[in-house]
Amino acid sequence: MSTDPIWEQSHNEPEVPLAEDIAPGTANDPDAGATERATITIDGQRVETEAGATLLDACQTIETSGDVLALCSYDENAKIGPRSECRTCMVETERHGVVPSCSFPPRDGMTVHTDTERAREARDVNLDLLLSNHNLLCTTCGKNGRCELQDVSIENNVVDPRYGVMHDRDQLGPIDDSSPFIQIDRNKCILCNRCVEACNDVQVEGVLRMEGSGDDTRIGFQNGAETMMESTCVSCGHCATVCPTGALLEQGLVDATTLPVPGFTHKNSAEEIVGREYDHQPTQRTPMKSELETQNEPQASEQFTTARADRS
Repeated sequence: MSTDPIWEQSHNEPEVPLAEDIAPGTANDPDAGATERATITIDGQRVETEAGATLLDACQTIETSGDVLALCSYDENAKIGPRSECRTCMVETERHGVVPSCSFPPRDGMTVHTDTERAREARDVNLDLLLSNHNLLCTTCGKNGRCELQDVSIENNVVDPRYGVMHDRDQLGPIDDSSPFIQIDRNKCILCNRCVEACNDVQVEGVLRMEGSGDDTRIGFQNGAETMMESTCVSCGHCATVCPTGALLEQGLVDATTLPVPGFTHKNSAEEIVGREYDHQPTQRTPMKSELETQNEPQASEQFTTARADRS
């Protein structure tokens, strides 16, 4: 039996029929927070929580014994997260065992420990798993120095991830450099889902999705496109704003914080770049979006006929 409230609630609640007021995306997921106020104990400290709070919210109000990370959690007021994807925020409760603090509601009388061996091991293992599947050429990354994955790795004194790192260029997937505004480097994606929620629930554009399964899971496009330029992207940039790593970057920032390393640049860190034929596009809109907007505009002849009818 799962102890994850998001999983339990989503499988126990009756199915809600679709309606016009349900926005596309994931904003209508079950609320991860508590339904009422609670008083709990975290690392021996008494903490009072409000309705809607999670264990992570409670941990962030005090100085905890262990470092509780939360790479997939963002700002609930912006309808993004928590998703319980990265599992770097695990804590141990006396009744429920090790749980993801970002999506577990406080319950009155609960006792929580952040620095037990089981909680530390869970956080460390999950962080190392993220690093093992990540392009760690940080000095050639546009997010160098402002990457959340880099920050938590430094804070946790990670030197050699237990599951190794990707060194060979042929292990890396192609960089999507097709859009004049946003570059996608899936080799740096931690599958946190922030960009998908920002696109679907905040901007309500419905461009991005997570597709595939297992090792093949990746950022994809709802229209089935292979590149950003073939998608319906409007180049708002919100997905890049919420990305915790260098997986999504504004084109003007791709080399903003990189350090010169002989023989290495961001673009040659992978063997393939897709979308070069779209270099120097004069517009930030993708062709797909421009075509859709053109199709929705009234034709000139229709506008002229309507104007004559109005005058008569």
